[in-house]
Amino acid sequence: MAKVNPKIDLVFKKLFGSEENKDILLSLINAVLPEHQQIAVIEIKNPYNLSDYAEGKLSILDIKAEDEYGNLYDIEMQIKGTTFYGKRTLYYWAKIFGSQLDYLTEEEIKKKEKRGKSYSDLNKCIVISLMDFEFFKDDRYQRCFVLKDKDTDETHIDLDYLDLYFVELEKFENKHQSVKTVLDRWIKFLNHANLYSKDNLPQELAEIEAIKKATERLEVMYLDKKEREYYDAQQKRYLDEAARIQEAVQQAVQEAVEQAVQEAVQQAVQEAVQQAVQEAVEQTSLNRNIEVAKTAIKKGLDNSFIAELTGLTTEQIELLRKEVM
Repeated sequence: MAKVNPKIDLVFKKLFGSEENKDILLSLINAVLPEHQQIAVIEIKNPYNLSDYAEGKLSILDIKAEDEYGNLYDIEMQIKGTTFYGKRTLYYWAKIFGSQLDYLTEEEIKKKEKRGKSYSDLNKCIVISLMDFEFFKDDRYQRCFVLKDKDTDETHIDLDYLDLYFVELEKFENKHQSVKTVLDRWIKFLNHANLYSKDNLPQELAEIEAIKKATERLEVMYLDKKEREYYDAQQKRYLDEAARIQEAVQQAVQEAVEQAVQEAVQQAVQEAVQQAVQEAVEQTSLNRNIEVAKTAIKKGLDNSFIAELTGLTTEQIELLRKEVM
């Protein structure tokens, strides 16, 4: 079984962002992209490199890539939501999109191309966010945002340079689980990699060659001391966050129960007081009517008149008459 969790960003990049695993990354990207945008070639622009961690670049854990059409990708695993996650995603896209005009590539330098870059050199930038938390309020666990006309949903070829894909791993686990698409299979792998080995991989996952390879790579993945320190710290954050959420839910439930009990007690007390007051008023009124009836009996008034005067029944008046006489 996997010794490490692929949702930890370091492991995610080492698994999907290494040169020898480009086919794994390609499969994951195509699982997210629609059928008409499938790609055949991917070049990793910032491949996983141990020297990065020796130089303290542990925070650079997203994967940047380019396909055969020149489209740029930024793929990231995020296990914790933030207040500004949406703005953060837009910033990532804007940074990648704008940086295309900032520098010449090594290939251009080798060709000694002197010309400056222009807007015609800009290519589409696609951000794929794999999130281990619920960000949207509905039950859909995958979606894509693009630029469209607000009234007609019309797109324009000159504005088709932004695709933002969001995949909510936790929501799939909590509300769906039924495996139908290749993306579903990748989500199931990422959610349960610790349970799988090359020998017990479910058939629905084993039929995807890239998932089989990813399983095998995770089984033998080695982390050096610095990587292990980072992994352990991130794993602790991951577990602490899960515990914090669980505690918050339990606290919210407890507070809701206590509030409901308190409101029920207050309501019961209020109703009991109202009932007691009502009964006291009614008893006082009854006592007053009884005294009036006794006085009327002594004055020789008939039962029907006394009943109309006091509201007592003739039977009650007869009992009082025996008492008075």
